[in-house]
Amino acid sequence: MISCRAQYRRRTPEAENFTRVMETSFYWLPECTTCQKAKRRLDYHRVAPTNFRDIKREPLDRSEIERLAALIGGAENLFSRRSVKYRELGLKDKTLSDDEMVDLMTNEYTFLKRPILVIGDRAIAGFFEKEYDALLRSR
Repeated sequence: MISCRAQYRRRTPEAENFTRVMETSFYWLPECTTCQKAKRRLDYHRVAPTNFRDIKREPLDRSEIERLAALIGGAENLFSRRSVKYRELGLKDKTLSDDEMVDLMTNEYTFLKRPILVIGDRAIAGFFEKEYDALLRSR
């Protein structure tokens, strides 16, 4: 027979799934069509992130951007070269360091590749349906 304490500590699959959902964050721009497609994919997989963050209304600070860059494999993978500001500032011909990219992303949300999905210690920047499906199935 299992003691009351042991039963209390035992995790059910439902509780484990709930914990994983609790660790899910989605950084997006609600008016961005790519972000909307990604959101529909989350809905399809019945994933309800607890942290929905509009990066325009609630900009990320430097430490948050550095943490996301580390999860994604570097600032380069989080940095959007498709930004209008990127062209306006003439950055195409410049080689930017990770620190410079983080500075730009901190000061201007449009330099962030979006949407950003974080589940536990894994993250994806941009929307690629197959990558989303693989990550969402593995959660």
